[in-house]
Amino acid sequence: MKYAKSFLVVMFACYSMFLLNQSTNGQSADQEITGTLISFNGPGIRTAYFTLRIKSLTSDEQANQNRAILQEGGQDKLFKAIQKQDVGTFSVGNQLARTINVVRESQVDGKTRIVVVFERWLQFAEVRGGYRSLDYPFGIIELMVDEKTGKGEGTYIAAAHIRWEMDKKTNQHKVDIESFATYPAKLTNVKVKILGGAH
Repeated sequence: MKYAKSFLVVMFACYSMFLLNQSTNGQSADQEITGTLISFNGPGIRTAYFTLRIKSLTSDEQANQNRAILQEGGQDKLFKAIQKQDVGTFSVGNQLARTINVVRESQVDGKTRIVVVFERWLQFAEVRGGYRSLDYPFGIIELMVDEKTGKGEGTYIAAAHIRWEMDKKTNQHKVDIESFATYPAKLTNVKVKILGGAH
């Protein structure tokens, strides 16, 4: 378990930096993304249908503000700040849709990378018991979509912790994202439908 968590921190550090400080480069904003979520945590493999509706993208200015808040106030201050930001919704199966708070896009090797951050679903037992999982308040999605076909795949962290820390190897600060679970879920059969407008 400890090894798996360390692996996830490294794996998601790269796109978390993009999330907080790189340009969206004018991608389409109003879009609906659907697909299948495959979870490997818990007993057996579970699948569910998901819908991600993006109304707008997070601006460079807002992304830089988010980064500054994380640097100065840590995860708790960032969490409070993005709660006020509404750029769309995310739903899985029959669960009530959650408001998504941050959406960033960029071009990577001819594909569109979409990163989404939102306040995750909480279970009643977590809140009542004050469990350690409450220290992982974010849900995070990363998608890679082919521009020509509108199809792609991605990953979903259902409970994530975000922190700003010093990289001992490079002596530079970076954003680390750690998953509470052993492995992130896979997002497959991803299809993007542009509903109108461009950002």
